[in-house]
Amino acid sequence: MIWSMDFPTLLKKLSFIWFTIMLLITAWSCNREKPLNPYPNIILVMADDMGWGDAGFQGNDTILTPNLDRLAGAGIRFNRFYAAAPVCSPTRGSCLTGRHPYRYGIYGANVGKMKDAEITLAEVVKTIGYRTGHFGKWHLGTFTNDEVDANRGGRDPGVYAPPWEHGFDVCFSTESKVPTYDPMVTPAPDAEDIGKREPGTHFGTYYWTNPGEKVTDNLEGDDSRIIMDRVIPFVQSSIEKNQPFLSVIWFHTPHLPVIAGQKYKDLYSQYDKDIQHFYGCITAMDEQIGRLVKEMKDLGILDNTIIFFTSDNGPEGISRMGRKQGSAKRLRGRKRSLYEGGIRVPGLMIWPEKFQEPLVINSPVSTSDYYPTILDILNIQIPGQPLLDGISLLPLLNGDRMVRSFPIGFQSGAQMAMIDNKYKLYSSDNGESFALYDIDNDPEESKDVSLDFPEIKDTLINQLNIWINSCKQSNEGYDYQ
Repeated sequence: MIWSMDFPTLLKKLSFIWFTIMLLITAWSCNREKPLNPYPNIILVMADDMGWGDAGFQGNDTILTPNLDRLAGAGIRFNRFYAAAPVCSPTRGSCLTGRHPYRYGIYGANVGKMKDAEITLAEVVKTIGYRTGHFGKWHLGTFTNDEVDANRGGRDPGVYAPPWEHGFDVCFSTESKVPTYDPMVTPAPDAEDIGKREPGTHFGTYYWTNPGEKVTDNLEGDDSRIIMDRVIPFVQSSIEKNQPFLSVIWFHTPHLPVIAGQKYKDLYSQYDKDIQHFYGCITAMDEQIGRLVKEMKDLGILDNTIIFFTSDNGPEGISRMGRKQGSAKRLRGRKRSLYEGGIRVPGLMIWPEKFQEPLVINSPVSTSDYYPTILDILNIQIPGQPLLDGISLLPLLNGDRMVRSFPIGFQSGAQMAMIDNKYKLYSSDNGESFALYDIDNDPEESKDVSLDFPEIKDTLINQLNIWINSCKQSNEGYDYQ
């Protein structure tokens, strides 16, 4: 099978195999001098379409998120945390590669796939003995070419790219969205986003664990609980095996179709039923995050566990039925927009063993920073590493640096942006015109200050153009040669 690959992909895979062998030899030779499991466990948690203002620790005094609030209060809160894109698939790719997804052809939702030549975080940490698991929404390629599944499965063989082929040992994953309650069942029409399916029939998207293996049991009720029912045994078995673990938990909540169980709707009985569902499913997800934290405390592993939490983009816009669920608070824009409300999302991190005091980071950080940060923590360097867009956050977290070392670039359709520590450049027309915003003093992006700071605008335009050309070259395969 390996010999059927194109030459750049083959070369990349052979190089990575060599690197893995050398790391394993090094780990074996050092085994007598250090504990069997010296590494921190790593958990990446992501909500789906949760806005910047949809959590208590972000100032929401209506939606109950007590577990997230406790984590944010005890750990690190990122005041300017950015999803790499204003839609889900690209952001998810950035979490696993440290690269903007325009570098490998994931331009939007249900577009492209995770390429074989890309190096994922799961593949990297496995080289030093980690056990890896993916749970929830994948959205970086299909799981089957043999039957119709979800948005693209069985329709286009060119986008087959399941998580088990990108470094994950254990999977409980869907290609794309499912209802947030009874995930396998098409809800009533007023739940929205059900396509042409009949209410009560199968939703058309399955949970998969391996090639050809679909899950058929324990699929009723709250989807976040269904996912956590698979995460916790993975954590327990990893500890039994004395292996550090990477657990990527990508909840479907609160993406359409938004459904909550009666227990959670009752918490918000003073609101109309649509808001009850939306608020309720977020609280249900928060409860499962608390369940996971409690399990790790009981296992005695919480102190040496790194947990990140964020959302893949801002809240959904005005839907087909005229609803607007989710909040970006005062920020301009929502999902699909590169204004702040579309990409600025809740962000927190805990690592109790390393950071005992609460901390607020005001510098801009991104989902692309996960990969280089974790490699820095684990002291891993990858030979032939493709160009990264993220940076290690350790200097910011340790207080060695107060500002970001270089800007964050964004592309989405005709929109493009470049965010520096203080200023943000934005274009909605493929660079025909630009606005400049002082995000420190004007997070609402209400005033274009281009005329006041023309040199800053020109500098950011130049940086943006260089970055865009770099992404084009990456997508043409230059990073793999």
